Amino acid sequence: MLQLSDNGLRDASAWEAAGYALPEFDRAAMRAETARAPQWVHFGAGNIFKAFQANAAQKLLNDGALKTGVVAVERSADPEKRASYERHDDLTVLVTLKSDGSVEKTVLGSVAEVCWLLSGADDARLREIFTAPSLQLVSFTITEKGYRVADAETDAAGPNGTKSYWGRVAALLYARYRAGGAPLAMVSMDNCSHNGDTLKAAVMTFAKGWTERGSAEPEFIAYLESKVSFPWTMIDKITPAPDASVADMLRADGLDLEAAVTASGTHIAPFVNAEESEYLVVEDDFPNGRPPLERAGVIFTDRDTVSRAERMKVCTCLNPLHTALAVSGCLLGYTRISAEMKDAELVRLARGVGYDEGLPVVTDPGVIDPRAFLDTVVNVRIPNPFLPDTPQRIATDTSQKMPIRFGETLKSYAARSDLDVKRLVCIPLVVALWLRYLLAVDDKGNPFTCSPDPLLETLQKRLADVRVGAPDSAGDARLAPILSDRTLFAVDLCALGLAGTIGTMLREMLAGPGAVRAALKKYLPQN
Repeated sequence: MLQLSDNGLRDASAWEAAGYALPEFDRAAMRAETARAPQWVHFGAGNIFKAFQANAAQKLLNDGALKTGVVAVERSADPEKRASYERHDDLTVLVTLKSDGSVEKTVLGSVAEVCWLLSGADDARLREIFTAPSLQLVSFTITEKGYRVADAETDAAGPNGTKSYWGRVAALLYARYRAGGAPLAMVSMDNCSHNGDTLKAAVMTFAKGWTERGSAEPEFIAYLESKVSFPWTMIDKITPAPDASVADMLRADGLDLEAAVTASGTHIAPFVNAEESEYLVVEDDFPNGRPPLERAGVIFTDRDTVSRAERMKVCTCLNPLHTALAVSGCLLGYTRISAEMKDAELVRLARGVGYDEGLPVVTDPGVIDPRAFLDTVVNVRIPNPFLPDTPQRIATDTSQKMPIRFGETLKSYAARSDLDVKRLVCIPLVVALWLRYLLAVDDKGNPFTCSPDPLLETLQKRLADVRVGAPDSAGDARLAPILSDRTLFAVDLCALGLAGTIGTMLREMLAGPGAVRAALKKYLPQN
């Protein structure tokens, strides 16, 4: 039996015989150096952190380019989750699922310690870390929703009495300011636009509130503005939730694994499964220095380049393809994104959205070639049969994604005199597919449950009279209020002259069972 713990790793030959790569550095020495002079703190030790940032740190530790590990900070101390960390000595198994069918298994040991932000028990240790002059980098992967600040007013007591998540983060920065004001980089690595600004806004909400109420000095604001940076980043790596089939594979190797999910629904699997492709583009603004992460493949550049890399991915070369496959996959009964890439019509849909209609207006960041990136997405990443990702997961919050994933491309077409927005086919087809998806009836005529979306109920009410089997129920007058809604598409599709095309496509999809497939065959290019 392979035991994922420091003691268990002493039997290195057993792990290596089972095909696992082990840490090539002295973890005890790494922990001691981290305790003495911490450099890197990371908030949100979830799947993306384990598969990307922790792995990058391990590469540097293996090469001797880094002596300290990462201090991981979790939100609250769920007893089962904390017990899992302790049982495994903060170790994780990274399972890289490659498109050629091969699997790489790596035991990650780059996490030096885990602290719990809201438990109270780790307050002194976190203050010690944040007041260390050696601290260079505080990074975050907490999802876009994690930056919402709704409890600022509950922290009227100031930095010494705060109990909220962002209040605690701001209070740690306040402690650093009071301890001499050493510089620091606060780096969001979440998949949201201009994420550094989003992170800064969350921190400044509390800092400004405290200074206005007199519980923090005005100089604290000056410190945040002058000595703390909030770089922008673009990150891209698919890391689905730990999959049961991967867990079975690890158990077959002899790895002793507990259940992946606690009774309360918390994910505690000591492994993460991920694709091999990864991209991280970071604005190089680190006032106290940084680890040499470029040696682990991270691209450091200026803010404008980060923005262009994000726009390339989100507006053209990845995210629009995902959304197209998500809504169409749900309608056609698929439960794996990879399986959709064996469907001739859906391959043409993805290629049409990316190559035919996206690349003509793509934003080239310079540091990543858009066509090469798109080639990898279409030929390697999405078809990867070993990556357990679903159209149902990707269809979540589609209403929030449409404006950036398709609206920006439509704006570019409308602004170009050499391009005709009315000649687009694939993007209007995706809009029609999404409206058809919102009816929650698949192409066989069976009801299904739409993925969570903040506007799902509102949109379904607006489409309440539209019915499968009754094409005329989706008349132009019925669809116009939706298609002209700039909050949904970032543009007025009626004003662009696309409403008629979308309406026609939708009505054809409403003819009855098999109508969605028929529309795909009719409208998608055959080459």
